[in-house]
Amino acid sequence: MTGEHTGEHTGQDAGRHHAHGGDRLRPGTAATPLRAGLHLRGRRGNLTLEGSTAVPTVWGLLEEPLRSGRLAEFREGLEQGSAVRTAVDTLLGRLTDHDLLIPAPPATGHPGPSAAGHADPAVARWIDATAARPADAAARLATARAEVLAHDPASPPAAAAVRALAAGGVPVTFTPDPDLPRDRVLLTVRGAGPDRAVASGRCGATGYVTAPGSAAQARADAAALETRLTDGADVADGAAAPQPHQTPRTFAALLAGAAAHRLLCAAAGLPDPATEADDPRLLPGIPAVLLADARPARADHHSWLGPERIDADRRAHLAAPAGLAEALQRIAVLGDRRCGPLPGPLPGDLPQLPVPLATCTLPGPTTGHATTPRTLTGGGPRLDLARLEVFCRAAELLLGETAFTVGADPGHARGRALRHTTARRLAATPHGRPPVDPARWSGHPQLRHWWTTLTGRLAVPARLEVHQAAPRAQAYRAVVRRTPPRPGRGPGLLLGEAIEATPGDAAAFAALAAVITVCTATAGAPDTTPAPSGGAAAPLAAAGVPTAAWEDLGWTGGWLADLAGREEAFRTTLHQLSGADPAITPPAPDPAPDSAPDSAPDAGLAGLLRSFGFTVLHTAEEAR
Repeated sequence: MTGEHTGEHTGQDAGRHHAHGGDRLRPGTAATPLRAGLHLRGRRGNLTLEGSTAVPTVWGLLEEPLRSGRLAEFREGLEQGSAVRTAVDTLLGRLTDHDLLIPAPPATGHPGPSAAGHADPAVARWIDATAARPADAAARLATARAEVLAHDPASPPAAAAVRALAAGGVPVTFTPDPDLPRDRVLLTVRGAGPDRAVASGRCGATGYVTAPGSAAQARADAAALETRLTDGADVADGAAAPQPHQTPRTFAALLAGAAAHRLLCAAAGLPDPATEADDPRLLPGIPAVLLADARPARADHHSWLGPERIDADRRAHLAAPAGLAEALQRIAVLGDRRCGPLPGPLPGDLPQLPVPLATCTLPGPTTGHATTPRTLTGGGPRLDLARLEVFCRAAELLLGETAFTVGADPGHARGRALRHTTARRLAATPHGRPPVDPARWSGHPQLRHWWTTLTGRLAVPARLEVHQAAPRAQAYRAVVRRTPPRPGRGPGLLLGEAIEATPGDAAAFAALAAVITVCTATAGAPDTTPAPSGGAAAPLAAAGVPTAAWEDLGWTGGWLADLAGREEAFRTTLHQLSGADPAITPPAPDPAPDSAPDSAPDAGLAGLLRSFGFTVLHTAEEAR
């Protein structure tokens, strides 16, 4: 008998584990017999057993004693050492491994090692189905006292919240709070553990429930969420969304029920509902808010940190992403269309050939009472790399007047900063050395592809030169300029440049940058030619990604892997050439409990990026 995601568990071990019996199946566990196995689904785990046509038969014998709590009596009737006893004990071992069994209540019916002693049978079943230790969870709820605060005690959200908490078996009181907005409700609970609170409310047709926290944190999160949802209403299908007076009356009750559910789980020490669905979009270690729409009916959780991070769990600092996929997952959270604090880089309706492009919209300068947004567009050899580059550039622009460089990890940020600084200094101080012989770089497969794209497919007259950054230095600057229509009209418009460790890589990235410049202008999204980033993201893109033997430099994956092997040494070379040493902006200490959250020096955008594992470098000499 084998089971998914389980190790070996012998019948002898299972027999020892269940020597005293008394276990029962968690309420709500569903079983589906298979041809030669069994599939079980519960709130705390799933299990598939395969390998023998006897498995459904054994389950048929075992199911009723397990559901009724008569397992001990059933096992006593089986002959010790028999094949049936061994099969039953092996199956019980698998159920135990997957947390599908809980202690049975005592025969007397008095409160014991389960939640069945709870006064409300429905609450007891819920605890037994969810809690790792039902008795402990039931004891916490028994001492809990809830309070609902709202502007109007007769409002549908307040009344629904009171009903939902009372249905959870917790005494509830109501307190009017005239400072709360009319559509917001604050739910708090006090008991054996720390006081916890959640806030729920509505902005137009969108409702929300904050993550559990202190009352001050719940109030701050609610205010920030309402501001963010209001600011993003114009881009969130506002034309098709129902207005508040069109929202179904049941919407307030469902929202209040979701808030009460999260609060009761926090009070009982149960897993937060946001973690139960194993949503891959959610980031471990970052609290999640619930966003709900009335029409069409939809509710899902979103990882989110507000600007005021009062509680300890809101001052999270994730480790740097281990690879490009993990970095993009965090970018998707930070650029969430509905509640993200940063613009999300997406392909939109931009053409993806001959080069992948991504774009995002930044808030622009305010003229009078109007704000003119700015569109930022960029590209890369692949769309994922284009999205990463556009996100980093957008974050740098939003950080303000002081110059910063942003990267997914310290190496990525430092590679971008050193390339920017070196390119600017080389452009400002012509060295007069002759270009590198084209024979040293013209055969690079990536260069041939992007140069043919630029001069052939896009029909752009251009010229490319590669110069060594310094004698005996393994660093090269490549520049692509549009060929002037007539001689003597200057060097020509800069289309792209790059700084890399080999002349071939520098030429290839410069040609790629030129293609991106031309394609963004053709797509109607003109932007200034960005500072070169080149292969700074190569180690991130190559991390944990196997490269096939046939992937040479002509393949993007093979090229990135080749670049990744030289990147660390190349950063050292650039540091020696430029003398620049961009410093990682240090994280500020957590504010004192009685200090104002906004007064913390780490409370701005740089601190938010750092909380998600990104690196922010301070490059004071750089002007953007």
